Amino acid sequence: MAQTVIPVAVTGASGRMAQEALSAIGADPALELVGASSRKQGDGTLPLANGGTLPVFRDLGALLERVKARVLVDFTVASAAMDHARTAFRHGVSPVIGTTGLSMENIRELEDLSLSTGLGAVVAPNFAVGAVLMVHLAGIAARYFEYAEIVELHHEGKLDAPSGTALATVQAMARARGRPFQWKAPQKETLRGTRGGQSEGVGVHSIRLPGLVAHQEVIFGATGQTLTIRHDTTSRESFMPGLLLAIKEVVKRDHLVVGLDKLLGLE
Repeated sequence: MAQTVIPVAVTGASGRMAQEALSAIGADPALELVGASSRKQGDGTLPLANGGTLPVFRDLGALLERVKARVLVDFTVASAAMDHARTAFRHGVSPVIGTTGLSMENIRELEDLSLSTGLGAVVAPNFAVGAVLMVHLAGIAARYFEYAEIVELHHEGKLDAPSGTALATVQAMARARGRPFQWKAPQKETLRGTRGGQSEGVGVHSIRLPGLVAHQEVIFGATGQTLTIRHDTTSRESFMPGLLLAIKEVVKRDHLVVGLDKLLGLE
């Protein structure tokens, strides 16, 4: 029996991640691009790399009333992503959200919406498989060290700090240990904020510079040794295999899945 092609819509079509997603989805024979939304662009069409065009609507609700999407991909900002997800659920569409900065309250709302509609949903702070493995490995190492810090580096246009991946890493490390790390506060801080933020005893430092895409290193320390686990994203293409996996998996679910690790069997 031939596999059913999954119709997909994308929000924030003018964004860099959305542009990458449009290309990847359009090139996958198991998926069909049916439309996009963009608040920066009026109603019309968007030219595609294959020479075709895609209907674009300023209003997501109007788009989902016009096209028959099954999955909605969102790489916008947290406030817009929640509005988009609510609209998607109302139209029987499963959201796949790569937007970072969602609160625990947002996650609980998405979980309730998923359960009440019976539609699957995916929220992933990072779709790069290597980054997900980095978080997994950091959780393993966390049981054997008392000190740890995270340095995350992103492009200057990233709106939130620290990154969602950094926060997810802290949470994974804390769960694995079952207790906070030790963290040394400076007796004197001559430049405020130099020690960065701190969560669960893990120091977190955010760097924002042009030329960067997405990078993170987790540094564990003990007497006479350090262990560094680092992942570097040099192109947004690295997020696409994980995104395509999430799109294909979300239609098989009837609940919210938080984290690509669960779709990769790393739980």
